[in-house]
Amino acid sequence: MSASLPPELDETMDDDGPSACVMAFNANDPSGSAGTSADLTAIASVGAHALPVVTGAYARDTTEIVDHFPFDDEAVTEQARIILEDVPAQVFKVGFVGTPENLSAIAELASDYADIPLVAYMPDLSWWEEDKIDLYQDACTELLLPQTTLLVGNHSTLSRWLLPDWSADKSPSARDIAKAANAFGVPYTLVTGIPLPDQFIDNVLASPTSVLCSEKFERFEAIFTGAGDTLSAALAALIASGTELNEAVTEALSYLDRCLENGFRPGMGHVIPDRLFWAQPESDDDDESTISALEADFEVPPNSTRH
Repeated sequence: MSASLPPELDETMDDDGPSACVMAFNANDPSGSAGTSADLTAIASVGAHALPVVTGAYARDTTEIVDHFPFDDEAVTEQARIILEDVPAQVFKVGFVGTPENLSAIAELASDYADIPLVAYMPDLSWWEEDKIDLYQDACTELLLPQTTLLVGNHSTLSRWLLPDWSADKSPSARDIAKAANAFGVPYTLVTGIPLPDQFIDNVLASPTSVLCSEKFERFEAIFTGAGDTLSAALAALIASGTELNEAVTEALSYLDRCLENGFRPGMGHVIPDRLFWAQPESDDDDESTISALEADFEVPPNSTRH
């Protein structure tokens, strides 16, 4: 016989936990560096609930991606549509989904739910075969970008993809990249990792007509895996929670900076962002000044960089 909650508890259960939901399309990453692993932990860390739709799986370690095994588009569609009939999503987040067919399925779904913002992240695909990269990115420009609200990607990755014929001596600016993305219907583009002098990098949110905000950070002397998925997932969660776009970008970049600062190396390869840095126990010497992460709204005292 199943137990039922008392009426007074049953009425309040709907108010517990995060109210914002992010549907995240991504590949499973057995290293825990990127993909669905990054989406789940980053989305939960900034206070939203993830609805993960697995689009395939990587075969990889913490150094490199060896292969990728995609799901077929029907499996992706069924995962998404069934849960959307039960749980409303406030934002779609799309990472690497493996095939043009999966991009087409997600674009069709986004079109059916046109009122839901879509955050798309384009990772570095240099590990893949060149012909597959071309087919995937062509499908992304034709199918997904017209449904995309915010495109996120590294400066070099977005430049090579969206401005392949760029011939000027000076590298394209964030606005140049935003203009190229807007040609396919994207209103906002977040360009990350723009090199600056003295070991700094810039991260710029731009529209075709203006720079909306920028955040500069000092470059870490480490090679990270999963930073882009971490940033885009956190950003999607903040938007889903009702944060205004400029503020969401600033908060997501600050969150990523803390994740990288506390990054760790679980294997013999690259450093993984610690997306749960705020949950790490403090040392005994700091017990008297320790504040819980929840009470401090994640503004916990910075730890030394663990990488």
